[in-house]
Amino acid sequence: MATSMGAPSGDLTQSGISSEAMVFWNLNSETLVDMAVERGEGFFTNHGALITETGDRTGRSPNDKYVVKDDSTRHDINWGNVNVATNDVTFNRLKKQVLDYLSKQDTLFVQDLYCGTEESEALSIRVINQSAWHSAFARNMFVRPSAEQLESHNPEFTIYHAPEFEADDDDLNSKCFVIVNFSSGEVVIGGTKYAGEIKKSIFGVMNLILPRKGILPMHCSANTNGENTAVFFGLSGTGKTTLSADPKRALIGDDEHGWGANGVFNFEGGCYAKLINLSEEEEPEIYSTTKRKGTILENVLVDSYGDPDFNDTSKTENTRGSYPIEAINNRTLDSKGGHPQNVIFLTCDAFGVLPPISKLTPSQAAYHFISGYTAKVAGTEIGVTEPEATFSACFGEPFMPMHPGVYADLLSNKMAEHKSNAWLINTGWSGGPFGIGKRMKLKFTRAMLNAALDGDLDDVEYVIDKRFGFEVPKSCPGVPSDLLIPEKVWESKDQYDTTANRLATMFNKNFERYSAGVSDDVNASAPIVT
Repeated sequence: MATSMGAPSGDLTQSGISSEAMVFWNLNSETLVDMAVERGEGFFTNHGALITETGDRTGRSPNDKYVVKDDSTRHDINWGNVNVATNDVTFNRLKKQVLDYLSKQDTLFVQDLYCGTEESEALSIRVINQSAWHSAFARNMFVRPSAEQLESHNPEFTIYHAPEFEADDDDLNSKCFVIVNFSSGEVVIGGTKYAGEIKKSIFGVMNLILPRKGILPMHCSANTNGENTAVFFGLSGTGKTTLSADPKRALIGDDEHGWGANGVFNFEGGCYAKLINLSEEEEPEIYSTTKRKGTILENVLVDSYGDPDFNDTSKTENTRGSYPIEAINNRTLDSKGGHPQNVIFLTCDAFGVLPPISKLTPSQAAYHFISGYTAKVAGTEIGVTEPEATFSACFGEPFMPMHPGVYADLLSNKMAEHKSNAWLINTGWSGGPFGIGKRMKLKFTRAMLNAALDGDLDDVEYVIDKRFGFEVPKSCPGVPSDLLIPEKVWESKDQYDTTANRLATMFNKNFERYSAGVSDDVNASAPIVT
């Protein structure tokens, strides 16, 4: 039984689902969260946001992600521990099990959506699942079609999502699975309630489709002032969300973008913000989204009054909030921007070695883009007792099916074509490693970022970092000059040299696995151990 409610009529038999279920098509998020509460899938906070739980899996399951290896993917995908190959026999077996499972449900939900705000590059998708709140999540996160677009919507990729179905299959690592089949245009997901798997599976799809067209997919945030666009790459904890949220600049998007012929465009129609330690003072716009109906708060605990406690990490540190981008007032209306004049790489260097801001050449930008460096600090995870380097290629290795060099070459070419500047900003420690030095104050980091974006560093004097080779400004408005040169704020030069050489060695060791797939200029951008 199909319920249209503003959607196309019909059933799901064309998708292989034979069911007498009530099928709800393209309901809006507000209606879906009401249904979620009625169905016992969650409850409302005092302000109407939906609280949901994902069970044991409170984040992505990278060891349970697979791609079907066939003629369409064999030569383009960088196969290995990240992009794990499976075959169409396994895929079809799991797909049949998922479709049989969905066919037995009393109620199903369908969303017809797009990935990509650039209409010429938008991927039409369909999400079919069994829970109202996951349907609301998809509705929040992808681009919602107009009534006219909906009439002609024909999905190029379909996601079959069965979070309650657990597999028993010798070809899998666990009962959970996320399998992408590019040839058939399908994704099957089972055994995990973590909603992020829905959006990230399609992000991975875009990361194979777009480079074939000369478009760079990016795991980044982006903002603009109308004339000057910036993109921000950075792993968790580096300040990507905080620094891209600027009252003087409009948000384009917070996580996934493409850089095409017309500039930057958002892949998504919403945001999936990390909420740990969220405060109204530090991030007022994101905080305000948690007080509206239609927002989904994932694994967030509430107090006895029904108010979210964003400081409570007893379930997970990966608490999340999903909301449509319209919930952010200071944004671009079309989720697009021009060609970036500035490309920002953010790192939280807990070793206290990297300068707080550096200017990179195109080759150095490619090297650091592929490296994707940040550092964990002591106490953040069990067993981490001193700073620990973390490298994730392209600042999003789990989602990049091609060799990182492909994305780096696209980045370098686009930066050269549009004369973009590249900056490495260290939001981490100064004057020593974690436990000895101090973390860079946010006001200084913002001052350096603003100076870079506004052109105030164009005519200052620079020095060359002897290990990493990039240019370091000797002065910056609003920042004490001594802070700009790391070794000047260390008490012991010998300890600085030892720590700097250690970090340089880590960079070189990590880059060994990529060196064969990049140019000589990029390889020459590796740091020198002195």
